[in-house]
Formats: sequence, C-alpha cells, structure tokens
Amino acid sequence: MTIATRILLACGVGLVAATMTPMAAAAQTKTAQAATPPSPLAVEKHSNIRMVVSTGTTTTGQRVRYPAGKANVTVQEITLAPGQETGWHKHPVPVIGYILEGELTVDYGAKGQRVYHKGDGFVEALNQRHNGRNAGQEPVKILAIVDGAEGVKAAVLVPPPPQ
Repeated sequence: MTIATRILLACGVGLVAATMTPMAAAAQTKTAQAATPPSPLAVEKHSNIRMVVSTGTTTTGQRVRYPAGKANVTVQEITLAPGQETGWHKHPVPVIGYILEGELTVDYGAKGQRVYHKGDGFVEALNQRHNGRNAGQEPVKILAIVDGAEGVKAAVLVPPPPQ
C-alpha cells in the first residue's frame, strides 16, 4: 500500500454518501468489488472504497521509479486560476495528482494532451516536460502527493518543446 493511497483515503476519497441506504451501499460495494481489483486497504473497515489509481506506470506509460535516499513525502493542494498555467517543467520523482475541483489540461508535447476532471487521479510523467493549464472558467484544485527523497527537487523548470 502506498502512502498516496492512505492519504487519498484519509481525505475522504471514495467514501459512500451519508444519504445512501444500507441496501444501496451494499449493492454499490458488491458492484465495485466485481469491477475493480482488491484494495490494498481491504482489511480495514470502510463504508466503501473507490479505486482512484492503481498502476505501476505514469500517465505517459513509463514505469514508476522511486528515488534513492531517505524518503520525503509531501502533500500539497495546488490551485490554478482560470487561464493560469504551471509553466513547462518535469518531475524527477513520482507525483500523484487528484483533481479536487475543476478541470486540468496537461500538454505532454509529442506525447499529446490529457484532460483531467474532478475525481480523476493520475501518476504524472517522470522526467518528461509538460505544462498544466486551467482552460476552464472556474479554479482547478489539485491534491499533489510527491513521493520524493530528501535533497531531490519534486519539479524542475524546463524550456517549452521546440515548435
């Protein structure tokens, strides 16, 4: 079980709404169990678990690689105003994103663009330049979980790709 999974669950991701009847909750749980792999937290007691991300690869298909050294996990809530961009950058360590509000468009250059909506989770590209932007009319809020190491930057600014 990753630290990211624990954090997402601690933040309430995937919990059943309090207005759901016990019968509906049981039916939804049974359906979810049939459609998704078992949760690493299945031994714990929860109303429901919604798998957000379970992968060994990034959004662009790379294998996830953890940095050497003493682990340093950082959790941040990032807000981008309408029209705001992150600037071109890359991540030398795994970064997991979860869209709390709004919509985020990420340009991976030659690897294409991806659009993430509220409730979407993703493992960001490793050492590949990309630029996130809020193309919507409302702010976008992202929960970012950095699985880093002491002394290793989570993001490095890079020039945009050649035109």
